Amino acid sequence: MPEHQHRIFKILTINQISSHGLKRFPADYYQVGDDIAEPDAILVRSQNMLNREIPHSVMAIGRAGAGTNNIPVQEMSNRGIPVFNTPGANANAVKELVLASMWLAARNLPHALQFVDALQGDDTTMNKQAEDGKKRFSGIELPGRTLGIIGLGEIGRLVADAAIKLGMKVIGYDPKITVDSAWSLSSEVKKAQSIEDLLRHSDFISVHVPLLDSTRHLINASSVKIMKQHAILLNFSRSAIVDEDAILNGIATNKIKYYVCDFPSEKLQHQKAVITLPHLGASTQEAEDNCAVMVVNQLMDYLQNGNIKNTVNFPDILMERDSPYRIAVANANVPNILGQISTCMATAGLNIHNMINKSRGEIAYTLVDADSPVPPSVVDEISRITGVLMARHIPFPR
Repeated sequence: MPEHQHRIFKILTINQISSHGLKRFPADYYQVGDDIAEPDAILVRSQNMLNREIPHSVMAIGRAGAGTNNIPVQEMSNRGIPVFNTPGANANAVKELVLASMWLAARNLPHALQFVDALQGDDTTMNKQAEDGKKRFSGIELPGRTLGIIGLGEIGRLVADAAIKLGMKVIGYDPKITVDSAWSLSSEVKKAQSIEDLLRHSDFISVHVPLLDSTRHLINASSVKIMKQHAILLNFSRSAIVDEDAILNGIATNKIKYYVCDFPSEKLQHQKAVITLPHLGASTQEAEDNCAVMVVNQLMDYLQNGNIKNTVNFPDILMERDSPYRIAVANANVPNILGQISTCMATAGLNIHNMINKSRGEIAYTLVDADSPVPPSVVDEISRITGVLMARHIPFPR
């Protein structure tokens, strides 16, 4: 590429991505659209990509949201492609929906709304019907009630803080809580020793965990048996976190007063004590803007500098740039690849100015800055090392 030219990155958008994020792409360096051929990166929200062919030109996928179940993550890992997400960007939106749902259930509002909608007659008749019928919808107040929160990430912590301010008692359970999350958690949150301990003492239960093999049907028949009588269960994580058959059985036996979730299903449809919402968790303008801005910033830093933050399959790596000659390498996390990369560069007469290497599970990722220009032949040679999934030269942005 001639010296006066610079790289144009092509970004394919799937779904409608907030303009607040897209306008952060500098027009001189990025081509963005929904009909881009041979894209360098893909931006997606909830569109199912599991059976979609991902072009070989793609170097990264950005999900404007937290969950990545709609993306073939393992396939991307095998190709050395990081999958970015935006944890926490929609946390406030989900928190507010959880609070709204607690009030919906506590005050029997869905049934009350249906009752009023069916009233007929003049004002006098309708007022009498309302007075006669309102006792059926008597509810409870939140202060003094106990909320159990399973999962104390960004959303769980915000829900806990809000519940405490409303006068509720809060019990939390998260065996994998990070140090930063623990520091951010209110001291008023009582730590449960187990999920069973939490279920046993909670009037409301709110689940905020990712869907993994270990969390599938986390709430099941055994869980329901342990719950307090007339418990209210809220699920704004993923539908498969709960066993719907167990939930319906719990409702039938009056163990569960309400199940509130963001995931309609055939099994839950028209069930009297089930409140389903149409996946509204992140459906606020603010959340969509926050997610788009966050994922665009992450994609740009990766494409232009090789830095990684917030992926579901790569380690986080940040290395400041004080050299214009950088190589990024993704490889299987096996011995001696780092040594072979160094040997390739030394054989080509390249002095390593700075290097950082981290691993995450089966993936390792390396950034190497050189003191002089890196010939394409060196990148090609590194690419041919057994176990290397991806190698690219990252010129300094002009």
